[in-house]
Amino acid sequence: MGHAIITAGTKGLGLKVTESFVREGHQVTVTYWKDEMRAKELKKRYADNQLHIVQADVTSKKDIEKLVSEATLRFGTVDYLINNAGPFVFERKKLMDYSNHEWDLMIRGNLDAVFHLLKLTVPMMRDQDFGRIVNYGFQGANSASGWLNRSAFAAAKVGLVSLTKTIALEEAEHGITSNMICPGNIIGDMKESSISESREILDENTPIGRSGTGEDIARAILFLCEKNSDMITGSVFEVTGGLDVINRYR
Repeated sequence: MGHAIITAGTKGLGLKVTESFVREGHQVTVTYWKDEMRAKELKKRYADNQLHIVQADVTSKKDIEKLVSEATLRFGTVDYLINNAGPFVFERKKLMDYSNHEWDLMIRGNLDAVFHLLKLTVPMMRDQDFGRIVNYGFQGANSASGWLNRSAFAAAKVGLVSLTKTIALEEAEHGITSNMICPGNIIGDMKESSISESREILDENTPIGRSGTGEDIARAILFLCEKNSDMITGSVFEVTGGLDVINRYR
């Protein structure tokens, strides 16, 4: 079993990933930003030798350094890096209406943060000839699709696609894989729901007939992190249930 760093792993999509890794016997370090109550609730469920929680803002290089330092001090080397955290501007607006702060937040949180985490964790993965990196994107990111009214987020994630693939090529000789998961329109309670719960609710907007869930994303990530999934690297996977997320609101 290994040690996973999962950013923003105390709630939402990240919570199901955290639960899945712990259930598989891995040790996990997760971050939260502001919701201390949810972090404390999660901590109560697991022993200290299973889960470590660090308060960190992924847009801060200093906080990222603190995260990796605490994680390695507690559990040793890092085997899995799951870059789940990523700021998002929920208001739909055109590029000309974005503030400088919003643009910087999207780039720092969704692209720069991954760079800084890779710089700190890849050397450890090289030393052990094993590592699994999973980043998050959006439907269409692999083809650099334009996303109306989501310009800053989309630009950061499309940059992350190239970074994901480049790291896959550069680090393959060290037994390190790098892939991207692109969740569909998973919102509200569905982020922390199971597949069985989703099957009980008809979703007419999604072709498969049910909403995506946090469990769907966690299952995909766990598969990519398996030792025998080393043939899969530099790939982008859309977990959308057939829903066209980008063009939904056009």
